[in-house]
Amino acid sequence: MAEAHPVGFQWVMEAKRRGARIIHVDPRFTRTSAMAHQFVPLRAGSDIAFLGALINHVLTNDAYFHDYVVAYTNAAMIVSEEFEDTEDLDGVFSGFDAEAGSYDIQTWQYEGSDAMSAVGGHGPEREPSKSHSREREASRPERTGSGGPVYHGQPETDPTLRHPRCVFQILKRHYARYTPEMVEEVCGVPREQFLAVAETIVANSGRERTTAFAYAVGWTHHTVGVQYIRAASILQLLLGNIGRPGGGILALRGHASIQGSTDIPTLFNLLPGYIPMPHAHTDTDLDAFVAQDEYASGYWGNMRSYIVSLLKAWWGEHATEDNDFCFDRLPRLTGDHGSFQTVIDQIEGKVKGYFVIGENPAVGTANARQQRLGLANLDWLVVRDLNMIETATFWKDGPEIENGETAPEDIGTEVFFLPAAAHTEKDGTFTNTQRLLQWHHKAVEPKEDQRSDLWFYYHLGRKLREKLRTAERTTELRERDRALLELTWDYPTEGELDEPSAAAVLREINGFGPDGSLSSYTQLRSDGSTRCGCWIYCGVFADGVNQSARRKPGREQSPVAPEWGWAWPANRRIIYNRASADPAGRPWSERKAYVWWDEARGEWTGHDVPDFDKGKRPDYVPPEGAVGPDGISGTDPFIMQSDGRGWLYVPAGLVDGPLPAHYEPQESPLSNRLHTHQQRNPARQVYSRPENRYQPSGDEPGAEVYPYVFTTFRLTEHHTAGGMSRWLAHLSELAPAMFLEVSPELAAERGLEHLGWATVVTARSAIEGRVLVTPRMRPLRLGGRTIHQIGIPWHWGSNGLTTGDAANELINVALDPNVHIMETKAGTCDIRPGRRPRGPELARFVEDYRRRAGITELTGTEYSDDPRRTGEGRGE
Repeated sequence: MAEAHPVGFQWVMEAKRRGARIIHVDPRFTRTSAMAHQFVPLRAGSDIAFLGALINHVLTNDAYFHDYVVAYTNAAMIVSEEFEDTEDLDGVFSGFDAEAGSYDIQTWQYEGSDAMSAVGGHGPEREPSKSHSREREASRPERTGSGGPVYHGQPETDPTLRHPRCVFQILKRHYARYTPEMVEEVCGVPREQFLAVAETIVANSGRERTTAFAYAVGWTHHTVGVQYIRAASILQLLLGNIGRPGGGILALRGHASIQGSTDIPTLFNLLPGYIPMPHAHTDTDLDAFVAQDEYASGYWGNMRSYIVSLLKAWWGEHATEDNDFCFDRLPRLTGDHGSFQTVIDQIEGKVKGYFVIGENPAVGTANARQQRLGLANLDWLVVRDLNMIETATFWKDGPEIENGETAPEDIGTEVFFLPAAAHTEKDGTFTNTQRLLQWHHKAVEPKEDQRSDLWFYYHLGRKLREKLRTAERTTELRERDRALLELTWDYPTEGELDEPSAAAVLREINGFGPDGSLSSYTQLRSDGSTRCGCWIYCGVFADGVNQSARRKPGREQSPVAPEWGWAWPANRRIIYNRASADPAGRPWSERKAYVWWDEARGEWTGHDVPDFDKGKRPDYVPPEGAVGPDGISGTDPFIMQSDGRGWLYVPAGLVDGPLPAHYEPQESPLSNRLHTHQQRNPARQVYSRPENRYQPSGDEPGAEVYPYVFTTFRLTEHHTAGGMSRWLAHLSELAPAMFLEVSPELAAERGLEHLGWATVVTARSAIEGRVLVTPRMRPLRLGGRTIHQIGIPWHWGSNGLTTGDAANELINVALDPNVHIMETKAGTCDIRPGRRPRGPELARFVEDYRRRAGITELTGTEYSDDPRRTGEGRGE
């Protein structure tokens, strides 16, 4: 956090000054480690074993917050007797289809109820035809949104938590083998060190104290990345650390507005506000799209109001009840349309054109060579960036050109490079880790032909619409063209460049009603009377004032600082903060009182905006058949879930299991010590292709050819793929060369010299870097075996003032099946002294390693490693 998120880390240092204890768990000793009270080195890719053992420690020592767990989680819900755990089936849950590599989740359901997947499901009478069932299944991961499943029926419960099939008892059995001894064997963390962490977290949790977790891509960039976060969520729920001040799980962001780019999404499977994209063949109309949600309790029950208000924001007067508010104009899903599938489609000639905005896939994305192969097969490519990055010049100076694999005249891609304006040259908002929108003002005008992204897209849309208006005068307008022509595209412009007003865009996102600007998403209506570009941002322009631009100093307001920027939803600084009070509405702790029920006033009040219906009494019991917010009782704080509970167990909504289980990374030097017949996540996404071969792992023949673990990391001195920093002299001087971090022990074992050259090789490629011999990299002892890890920064490429090989040349494309995130944080490799081969020798060098490891198109592609379940297994 100190290295990659230093602005946020200042508050960790402030907390430390006030007495907080800081623990850092990481494969590398970093700037964060230097400031922590305790540093815990562990093997990259083993975090679920570590977190699972913390969960087991809490359960076996009765250290969980009993009253919180019983009242606010699904611990008491009884699971179907058909459910079987990984502990029963040695590594997979019930419902696994080894041939398809996916789960049927029916056996994961609660006793006495049935659950559909989350928001955007299908009504009871709207099941898809058989001809579309396969396509619907392919899109299932994209349909979960951020809500839980919709229940039919009432789950059976046991508030005593003693029923053998209640979630609490299943949790205890599932993590029983996740012991300190197992942590030592799997993670390389000594037993005493682990117990020190466990005891500290327990001592700092409960009624009077809370513990916070902060993570970044070290947890998400794995084939089980979503389950890493789930494991942390389970631990925090057991300890009562969700919805309370000083608690929670903070997803640290690598850019200034990554949170904003998921809220107002740059993702293919979401609409603004985490509304899922409709499916091509099952969401045939608006009624079908919202049917399940209108049967649900919780705030997703208002889905029709959110989506209708969005459609009205986009098509205005043209969106009417008679035409389903233009719902049929939305894009449709047919499966995975993520970045890595798109690149494969480029290689196979299915994608002709590509916009690259603020990214640098030629060096900044996993398996960078595969990315360049895709770019080389396009008809046209638009790159908008601050500098002439590698994605803009791959066709003339990329590695494939240098190695003689191809030549510029062989690449037919027409590249358009359009200079972009920096954040200092435009107005707008950043949304940070805590969901806080902060307005930034333009400091200087962009120079020459540099333009903001807002300018580019607005004027591109304007020109396209002008062409359509010309066509409308001469020919009959096609319906698909009408969708573009009738968009609300009337933003005012400013200055000599005709820059669209970012404030006007934010006003549209905030939304309007019959009486002007809206102040809360609870004002949204399904009858077309409200417009709102993103329902969770409704209120950011309340009373016609840009709330995100507020800058009242902290000394002039409460510690919650409600008048610094604006946090979604409704300026709440902690979501689910109803959980900071007990079921009767009294604070769990007077010292940490946050929101509470005021009986005299008949409403919730406190230091923050209550994340609950303000007038809903703690003793409110929903009437039979109640849906939407009315279906949530006065003691259910998790208002976005249809049961109002925090989930220790997930009966629907994830595609790789209802509980986190330890699996080894796609490529690992160790066999799975917890599940001997299931090495990897059986539901992971794999794409075995000539340019994306996988390596053997564990005890598989050939794994010894790649004996070392590597993990990629960031430096404070450089930014992501280097497009903003490698062209700056002062930053290039501070971090002047690509380097490889190795321990003194590994350096001695492989003959590596400090500041000398070394080559790292995988089945994809080989790169070189200067050797940094440092005790910051520590060998780990696991079950009598020493494991060495190598740290590789990922900021370099061939352009700029400081140049070097890209770490992403090494990395395979194997993905988390829920969110299609690549595994960049744990892989295996070999390292040897000296510089890498050049020209055609590089390909022969990599191929020699593949041959020695016995790599084929089937290596590493098995969905299940247990012959009892799979027969011969199946590859891609």
